Amino acid sequence: MLDILHDTEIIGVITLTLRMTLLSTFISSAVGIPAGLLLERSDFAGKRFVVALNRTLMASPPVVIGLVVYLLLMRRGPLGFLGLLFTFEAMVVAQVLLLTPIICGMVYTAASRNAGRIRAFAQTMGANSRQTHVLTARELSNEIYFAVVTGFGRAMSEVGAIMIVGGNIRFHTRTMTTSISMLRNQGEINQAIYLGAVLMLIAFSVTMTTDFLRRREQRTDENF
Repeated sequence: MLDILHDTEIIGVITLTLRMTLLSTFISSAVGIPAGLLLERSDFAGKRFVVALNRTLMASPPVVIGLVVYLLLMRRGPLGFLGLLFTFEAMVVAQVLLLTPIICGMVYTAASRNAGRIRAFAQTMGANSRQTHVLTARELSNEIYFAVVTGFGRAMSEVGAIMIVGGNIRFHTRTMTTSISMLRNQGEINQAIYLGAVLMLIAFSVTMTTDFLRRREQRTDENF
């Protein structure tokens, strides 16, 4: 297993996977968290349709999302002039389209259960609008954190969408999951298992690190 970690190609695959996963999770969180909170506190015609659409997108098959992005970015597609197909950027776009509805939907569900009570408490304490929004976000921080971790795990494990828009090109768009799929197809089961173990170890390490940082932040807040 340690031999593959000395392979420059494998190191490149791991680095690319981490870059893609972290960037797509960050973008999706930056969009999905405010969207979920805004959707919960907004009241407009068609809200039920928007919520239903978001939940449908949460369950969308990744290959369908990958196909949609492919059709948009292909040379004859509406965004073909950007030349993004089979690039790192195309994979990030596909990931963001997959993750954002998941994060938005989870935040919306959590806010629907708890935000009303939090806002009522803030009003009784005389908080203004900005203070109320900050308090709501802080009180929902555990649920928001879980939504982000779920999105990260979804991004780390994705195969279908990034295979379609990235093309699994060696030294260019090959990720850990597409490498595992390729190795399995080639009959290199042992290497696929080793790479899968490395993928799980990385996911575990990132999750444990963020858990540690979050617990430390919570202890700091409690001390104040």
